[in-house]
Amino acid sequence: MNKIKYFFQFLFILIFFLIFKIIGLKNSSALGGKLFKIIGPFFRSSDLIYKNIKKALPNEPQDKIIKIINEMWGNYGRIFAEYMFIKKFREDRSQKNIIIEGQEILNKIRDKGAPVVFVSGHFSNFELMAMQIETSGINLSTIYRPLNNSFLNHLMEKIRKNFICKKQIKKGMSGMRELIKLHKKNYSTALMIDQRVTEGIKSIFFNHEAFTTTIPAQLVKKFGVPIVPIYIERFDEIKFKMIVYEPIYFTKESSVKIITDKLNKILEKMILKNPEQWIWSHNRWK
Repeated sequence: MNKIKYFFQFLFILIFFLIFKIIGLKNSSALGGKLFKIIGPFFRSSDLIYKNIKKALPNEPQDKIIKIINEMWGNYGRIFAEYMFIKKFREDRSQKNIIIEGQEILNKIRDKGAPVVFVSGHFSNFELMAMQIETSGINLSTIYRPLNNSFLNHLMEKIRKNFICKKQIKKGMSGMRELIKLHKKNYSTALMIDQRVTEGIKSIFFNHEAFTTTIPAQLVKKFGVPIVPIYIERFDEIKFKMIVYEPIYFTKESSVKIITDKLNKILEKMILKNPEQWIWSHNRWK
């Protein structure tokens, strides 16, 4: 039954992707944003999104929370539409659509040739971050969670491998082994640290315990690699500013919890910059 449902979902999405391809990037992004602002509140995750914002930002007035939710859905819709134009973003060498603050940091990492761990969250059009790292000449692998819809997942994997990052590693133990192999070949790693995981540890996130991935901390402990936070924000509809922060060097003596807590604090500050551009639907505090 699920396969039939997923197949029709896939066909529905393909129709929209075709429409997006016809009307172009700017119109598609605007259409996707408006569409999701309308249909987003009907998704099952709507109650969770509201609870998450109240938990993280308890002092925000009701009207501000509603605005955050509305703008979040708009950004979500824009990301959906922009998947059809990832190739266009990748081939833009003029930085017309993506401004990078901290390009010199990426250049140093590239020239040094030693691996680092890039960490971020689901901000703005988050897919563009790994794409920009790879196009800067850095050998990169990214960790991702396959979509439940196998039909759509096949398409998304193809887009990601062709235009975002060639080395896509599935989340899980087998993926971790592959990650370590690539690390030994001087591949850096990029991952999102803002999703709930069952194999993580409890770490404070907006004053509440939340299960958080320990992969960055494990790589620090095992290899002594630096952590490089990255952030991306949307401005002027289809333009983006990506910020690459200075590497953080933890000692191998630092505990997994100390490292993980520090990264959650960094993530909090990023979210607070533009809370409407973070995807609040992740069940972080379950």
